[in-house]
Amino acid sequence: MKPLNPLNLRQLPTLLLCGILGMTLAVMSPAGQAAPMIDSIHFLIPGGAGGGWDGTARGTGEALTKSGLVGKASYQNLSGGGGGKAIAHLIETATQQKGTLMVNSTPIVVRSLTKVFPQSFRDLTPVAGTIADYGAFVVRNDSPIKSWKDVVAGFKKNARKMKFAGGSAKGSLDHLVPAAAIKAEGLDPKTLRYIPYDAGGKAMAGLLSGEAQLLSTGLGEALEMSKAGQVRILAITAPERLKDAPDVPTLVEMGNPTVFANWRGFFGAPGLSKAESRAYADVLGKMYKTPEWETVRARNGWVNVYKPGDEFFGFLEQQEEQVGNLMRELGFL
Repeated sequence: MKPLNPLNLRQLPTLLLCGILGMTLAVMSPAGQAAPMIDSIHFLIPGGAGGGWDGTARGTGEALTKSGLVGKASYQNLSGGGGGKAIAHLIETATQQKGTLMVNSTPIVVRSLTKVFPQSFRDLTPVAGTIADYGAFVVRNDSPIKSWKDVVAGFKKNARKMKFAGGSAKGSLDHLVPAAAIKAEGLDPKTLRYIPYDAGGKAMAGLLSGEAQLLSTGLGEALEMSKAGQVRILAITAPERLKDAPDVPTLVEMGNPTVFANWRGFFGAPGLSKAESRAYADVLGKMYKTPEWETVRARNGWVNVYKPGDEFFGFLEQQEEQVGNLMRELGFL
C-alpha cells in the first residue's frame, strides 16, 4: 500500500487523514544503537477492558514478552475523564512511573482540543507511534441493516432511529468518524445520534443488547467478533480492502470518500530521560520483526506504523492543527 499524502481539507473536506498523515505504512527499523534489555514494562491503559487502548497495550505486551524482548509486562486499566484520569495520574506520580508506558491515540489530541481535560501530549514524553487502526461500522449479525447504503437510507428516513454506539465521549473519535461519513453523503452530521460508553467493550455490549443500531469502533475491536459470527462489519474507512479482512468493503468503494486511520502509540511520564525513552522506542521498533508481533497484528487487522521520539512529537503537532481544522468544519469546535 502506498503512503497517503497530506491533502488540503478544502480540496476534499470529507477525507479524514487524522491518524496516518505523514506516516509511512510499513515496518521500519529504529535508528541508533541497540536497546539494552528491558526487564519489565507496566502498561497504563486510559480506558476499560475490551477497548482499542486495552487491546493495543495487551497485544504489544504479549508480543514483547513472548518474543523475549522484554522480561515481563503488567497492565493497569484506569478509565475516567475521557482518558484524562490516566494522564493526570501519570503526570502527578511521574517520579514513580519510570517503568510505565501509557497507550494512547488520536483522542489525546481531540480531547485536548475540546477541553475534556486540560493536559495535552506536550505534558508527557512521546515515546513512539506504533500502529494505525481503521474505523469500522458494525451491526449485530441479525440486524436488518445489510450495508452502508441501508444506513444512509435509514438516516434519510429517520435519523433519530439510527443510533451509533461508541467507546468514547460525545464529540470524540468514535463520534467524529461517523459524522464525517454522514457528511460525505450530503447529510447533516449534527443530527447523528451518538451513545457514548466507557471503552469499546461496553459499546459492543450496547450494540449486542439492542441499545444502539450501529457501533463506531476500530477494526481491531470488531474483527475477532466478526469472524466468530457475532457481528457484521458493514464498512471500514480504509482506502482499499485489507488483506486481513478481504471480505469487508470500504466506504470508498461505495462512493463515500471518507478515509480514516486512528494511530496508537505510547507515552512515558514527564521527565523520562532521552536515553530511557529511546530504549523503549528501540525495543518497540525491534518488535515489528518478530513472528509474535505478526500474530498479534494480523489478528487485529492493524497497520504497522513506527514513529519514534521527536518524529512522533512532530507528527502530533501536525495532527493537532489538521484535526482542529476538521472538527471546526464539522461543528465539533
